[in-house]
Amino acid sequence: MAEIKVSELTHTYSADTPFEKTAIDNISITVPRGQFVGVIGHTGSGKSTFIQHLNALLKPSRGKVEIDGADINATKHSAKEARTRVGLVFQYPEYQLFEETVYKDIAFGPTNMKLSEAEVDERIREAAELVGISEELFDRSPLELSGGQKRRVAIAGVIAMRPEVLIMDEPTAGLDPAGCEQILDTITDYRKRTGSTVIIVSHSMDDVARLVERLVVFSKGRIVFDGTPEEVFSKPEELKKIGLSVPEPTEIALALKKRGVLIDRPVYTNEQLISAILEMGKEGE
Repeated sequence: MAEIKVSELTHTYSADTPFEKTAIDNISITVPRGQFVGVIGHTGSGKSTFIQHLNALLKPSRGKVEIDGADINATKHSAKEARTRVGLVFQYPEYQLFEETVYKDIAFGPTNMKLSEAEVDERIREAAELVGISEELFDRSPLELSGGQKRRVAIAGVIAMRPEVLIMDEPTAGLDPAGCEQILDTITDYRKRTGSTVIIVSHSMDDVARLVERLVVFSKGRIVFDGTPEEVFSKPEELKKIGLSVPEPTEIALALKKRGVLIDRPVYTNEQLISAILEMGKEGE
């Protein structure tokens, strides 16, 4: 599995023009192998620009991105290799489905890796099974599928390349609650099975609170917080100042504290909130 190291990364759009805008401003961060990271920030904070640097879709204006110590932008070959090692699933990936059948769409990435036909077939079936796409759908047009099924086919197309790092930009955007749970379960299952590094960009504080082990918070092109969910969500007022919310259980715990109910433990998931309330009940017996 790959370690990603970002050093003094800056990205400026439309440099030296009246429309110049610095989206990423001198950030440095290391993501160890196998870590599950959530990236959050208000719209325009730089998080989407950041993740596009991790597989060389964008080149830095300054600084560098390394995978296992090698600069991914050093050559065209290194950039191409980075795109096979780091899989990026864009927001609303189903809009990028274009092949005639589900099978062909999942096959696109592995085929471009110049693998044998047997290896491509193995990867297609493995990825489809992992995301919950039945082989009965292989011959259907992806455009005929439901929104959730399309999303899973698009994710399978990236997973079939067996990336060492899987990055997902708003993976549950636009889905109903059941669809959201299916996608999040798929991501969690993929990480458990492969040990891959997973990075998700999300606006859902509740999702990242219960899933990830590390949270990176962007604001105005810089990283303003970087720590465990417990550490980050223990600063609700600071998060609100940069346009972010906190998980609903945290909001409830804060409201209870304002009413004089003492909750002396971190609360950012439903399970933690229920446990804290039950513990208070036992103490009052």
